Amino acid sequence: MSATTHVTVQTQVAARFRATRRRTLALCESLTPEDMMVQSSPETSPAKWHLAHTAWFFESFILREFMPGYRLFNADFPWLFNSYYRSFASFPQKHLRASFSRPGLDEILRYRAHVDEAIERLMESSPEPEAVQRVELGVNHEEQHQELLLTDILHAFFTNPLRPIYQPESAATGAASAREEAEPLRFVKFAGGLREIGHNGEGFCFDNELARHRVWLEPYALAQRQVTNSEFAAFIADGGYRRPELWLSAGWDAVEQNGWGAPLYWTDDDGEWSLFTLRGPQPLARLASSPVCHVSYFEADAYARWAGRRLATEFEWEAAAEGQPVAGNLLDSGQLVPSQAMAPAQEQHPTQQFGDCWEWTASAYLGYPGFRPLPGSLGEYNGKFMNGQMVLRGGSCVTPAAHIRSSYRNFFAPETRWQFSGIRLAE
Repeated sequence: MSATTHVTVQTQVAARFRATRRRTLALCESLTPEDMMVQSSPETSPAKWHLAHTAWFFESFILREFMPGYRLFNADFPWLFNSYYRSFASFPQKHLRASFSRPGLDEILRYRAHVDEAIERLMESSPEPEAVQRVELGVNHEEQHQELLLTDILHAFFTNPLRPIYQPESAATGAASAREEAEPLRFVKFAGGLREIGHNGEGFCFDNELARHRVWLEPYALAQRQVTNSEFAAFIADGGYRRPELWLSAGWDAVEQNGWGAPLYWTDDDGEWSLFTLRGPQPLARLASSPVCHVSYFEADAYARWAGRRLATEFEWEAAAEGQPVAGNLLDSGQLVPSQAMAPAQEQHPTQQFGDCWEWTASAYLGYPGFRPLPGSLGEYNGKFMNGQMVLRGGSCVTPAAHIRSSYRNFFAPETRWQFSGIRLAE
């Protein structure tokens, strides 16, 4: 990288750092300090913890290594706000994060300001390229936590018997959420063949998007849009959750053990379904043409089998999405709720590949040929989770637009439902 290019990248990363840090705080503006303490399930985290952990990342992996004379804000924070980096420091069990009444929110905000000021000084001091790359990684890490923060708030508010609303609808978001009947489902055909998969080297990527490699795809087709709430309601009405022949063995176990009878956040109100969203409860009739969301991989797979189709592999999904603009109902739209698919700009291409809901794929989360995790503790970021997880693609209505790309690989355990995860059929 030339000196001029390095300065340009440094300036861009510094600007994105500032914008990302501001957005995280903005996402918390409607929350009370009490809201920010709630951890409603072992897989979620309190909003206050997200604020602290994202500062911890910059302090632990950038400032401590690249800022001469940097002084820790608090000597306990390196272990207290560590998430899962075992080679870095010990850490409290995840399900105990709601017990962190101390440090208080004011101290966490001072911690963030302390880290922000130090990162600004570092970026003004002609840092080495590796330091800039680490800041860019930290920004992308924080964008992941912005999405997690919103998914965790939704779960916390749903478990509250008062069902508080994170953000009421405005005139603009209400108009944008007006629903018409969804287009009939049709399929877009792809020829298959030898395709290159993985990040193409332009801009930032995570280590799990590498190395770029070739795969062979048989001819296939993808639905032009995601499965809607009304279509999934038909699956429920047809006994989908009572028919073991539709389910993988572990999926049927999950249905029985958890008492699943509908997606997460669906409530049966005297025979009428309502859905709980970041905009509050909504009748199913109003969101009938919106994508079904908060379903597990097991539910997505069972629905596909019921519909006589299947889920796409992550390679089929990426081959269809590569080269397409990252445009759709992402966090930047301000909707905060999956929206009805718009008419396609190109008849030969699917819609909704970016935004609305993450799409479960049929692919297990594994390393690509030649995968090499980052050196040191950062190698724990992605690689150690390549076991028992399934890949999701495309982002959601709470994913920052600058964060997503066609090669991006999200991953969760197949029973996960609290994420904004939905379904696209393939054949």
